[in-house]
Amino acid sequence: MTKVVRKSCFIFVTKAENTTGTVMPSCLYWDAYSEKKENRAMKILFAFVILVLNSSLALAEKPPVQAAPSEFLPTVPNTTKPEGPAPKGMVWVSGGEFSMGAAHPHGIDHNDVGMQTTHDSRPIHRVYVDGFWMDTTEVTNADFARFVKATGYVTLAEKAPKAEDFPGAPPENLVAGSVVFYAPENAVPLNDHLQWWRYVPGANWKHPTGPESSIVGKDNFPVVHVAYEDALAYAKWAGKRLPTEAEWEFAARGGLTGKLYAWGDDFAQPKKQWMANTHQGNFPNKDTATDGFQGLAPVAQFPPNGYGLYDVAGNVWEWVSDWYTPDYYQTLVTSGGVAKNPQGPEKSFDPVEMGVEKKVHRGGSFLCTRQYCSRYMVGTRGKGEPSTGTNHLGFRCVQDAK
Repeated sequence: MTKVVRKSCFIFVTKAENTTGTVMPSCLYWDAYSEKKENRAMKILFAFVILVLNSSLALAEKPPVQAAPSEFLPTVPNTTKPEGPAPKGMVWVSGGEFSMGAAHPHGIDHNDVGMQTTHDSRPIHRVYVDGFWMDTTEVTNADFARFVKATGYVTLAEKAPKAEDFPGAPPENLVAGSVVFYAPENAVPLNDHLQWWRYVPGANWKHPTGPESSIVGKDNFPVVHVAYEDALAYAKWAGKRLPTEAEWEFAARGGLTGKLYAWGDDFAQPKKQWMANTHQGNFPNKDTATDGFQGLAPVAQFPPNGYGLYDVAGNVWEWVSDWYTPDYYQTLVTSGGVAKNPQGPEKSFDPVEMGVEKKVHRGGSFLCTRQYCSRYMVGTRGKGEPSTGTNHLGFRCVQDAK
């Protein structure tokens, strides 16, 4: 007997029926009855549900113990500088030893920490990273367009899912596309992410909100709708690589020690100068654009951090090379000493969604807000399934010293 079940924004036909005769939640039904739950096409279509579901479930988790300021020890930067000029569009990040992780800020700056932001970013631990070059901004549409022109590369979002990966699915549903944020007309409960996320056929890096949208005139906006392998392909072409999570955090901190944000402990600087593109107003239906931007902004519109890096908080999330596990920091602490150039765990594990591999995201996005997600805080972490891009996810690259 066949049964129609809803998968995110689509209706698919499955070959199984659960024993109760009822329609199970899409991600659970698929996990229980699909023999192809690990295929790439499924991940493209449904991983955003998993990502945001994880965030919603985190609301109910027990908050971490409040951090003590003494947990952060001073950053000790390297003093060796590379020979030769800086690569175009990159700055030198000295590397060195620092305290990595996030303190719970409640009671420090009265941030409510939506989604229990620091839960997987503890314990604070000492890490050493070698120096490296880093892109001053996220990779832009113009950068990515040059890559595509030179190589003919086609992103995952531009490729249609294969029928053999979805037996019984209506052909009209097997279309290329990606995941797009849409603000609902009115306030909605924050436990129903499908009120503001949609799978949009035709959405990709050239058409960020759907086939009728365009990046014409937006050369200096960060490229979005890039899957992890898309970011890797660009980095290889450019003679660069993606940063590790430890490299990313060292760079984002800009030489500061233990601060909540890349610029200090106050979200807005004196005279209410905005320091990042985030969400103001009621999430998700109303972005008042008090910071000057509603939705995605061009790169480098806010002050850089101490290393000259722009947008390490807000605007778009950024892929890093590490696999995600929630307890990796504890593993490093248990190993003892200072972790030197950590590369992340050997494989991914997320107890909230067993069997779904995830890479770490860093930096937060234009959707981050204390009401739901305050991961513009510099030590905090995000996560995402590698084959899934969205319109609030991009990347930047690093390069080793020669």
